[in-house]
Amino acid sequence: MTGNFIAGDWSMCQAVWRSPFLPIQSSPPMSDSPPEPHPMGSGMRFRDDFFAYLESYGRKKLGPLIQALQRLDFSAIRAALIASVPGRQNVRAIDPGRETLFGWPALRYILSSIKSASPMAKPHIVMQCSSVASVGKTWMKDTFLKVLSRIASLPPQRPNFSLVFPTADEIRRSVDGYASGGSIHMKTQNTGQKKQLEYLKPILCHWAGDHEQASEYVPTSNERPIRQALRRRAAPHIKTYIRFSDPAMTKIDWAVMTSANLSKQAWGEAADATGNVRICSYEIGVIVWPALWEDEGDVEMVPVFGKDMPETSISDVAIKSGNDGGTGQESLSDSDEETTDAESGNGMREQDKKEKDKVKGKIGLRMPYDLPLIPYADDEMPWCASTPCMEPDWAGRSWSGVGGS
Repeated sequence: MTGNFIAGDWSMCQAVWRSPFLPIQSSPPMSDSPPEPHPMGSGMRFRDDFFAYLESYGRKKLGPLIQALQRLDFSAIRAALIASVPGRQNVRAIDPGRETLFGWPALRYILSSIKSASPMAKPHIVMQCSSVASVGKTWMKDTFLKVLSRIASLPPQRPNFSLVFPTADEIRRSVDGYASGGSIHMKTQNTGQKKQLEYLKPILCHWAGDHEQASEYVPTSNERPIRQALRRRAAPHIKTYIRFSDPAMTKIDWAVMTSANLSKQAWGEAADATGNVRICSYEIGVIVWPALWEDEGDVEMVPVFGKDMPETSISDVAIKSGNDGGTGQESLSDSDEETTDAESGNGMREQDKKEKDKVKGKIGLRMPYDLPLIPYADDEMPWCASTPCMEPDWAGRSWSGVGGS
């Protein structure tokens, strides 16, 4: 879940990932049994990494919860967990096939095994978050973007990058107006922050993209039409990182939904000379990719706009959105009624079976922003919560900076 447990967060664009129903195991594993290696993306590997994350809080805090969750069967999950916990981890001393990595090392390990849907095409990686910390050009280029560029396909293609972040005008016209800006941060005031903005400016793109100058970027009849996510007026608190496999952004190689913003605190510092990576915050998220559904046949992951399902899809959806928007949840039908298949006895819901029999091939990923992306103009700036804005929002309020209204 990308939202905090405060009321203001839930009029913003958020996301929730929800697993399939996890039944109670008939014979829970022995707690002292040695861990077995499980493939990344499998439910059992998800379980191991999830418990490693929970254990980092300490048994005194989460012992009863961990005990209760250990009774469940995680095998139905198709996703990999990417979490962060405060502390140092030596990436050279860990066997990632058996042990849990955190932060960017975990992301790097997973991406190294994912193949591109279009290995010869130019990929486009889009970062989208609610806060951008002062990370510096070296970490951004040599650590984080390098990790995001990882792919198992050969030859590796150098991706284009974009960073989706709202402008002051988009915050002003959002559902909560300037009030939502207190949860969205990119500082642009001191010398270091200005240098970082200079580096990021060429890849910055609008969240809503419906400002007055946006008509300059509206596609012509010969180009792909605007695909609307219908989340423009909900200020973004969601965090997503998505690799599109083609320049037209019609196919997806992988997608991350997480609580982690673009910061060293969340993803981890660069590794030091001994291989130690320092992380400062607790974060949790999931990554999905098309091969997790390869048992369904030849599948591809596609972006979906304003709805949860693509025009043609397989029965299990990778990412499904709730009313609070963005990317959301792995889910079966909302109905609780099940119809048992007399021949297979698999208890598949009747509607799911009809969808599966009708068409296979596409896994929908609901998009939180419109495509194509609209880049910032030269004179446009990202929202900075500490910068006053005197132009009234729709409620007639101005913004005097963080702590003001």
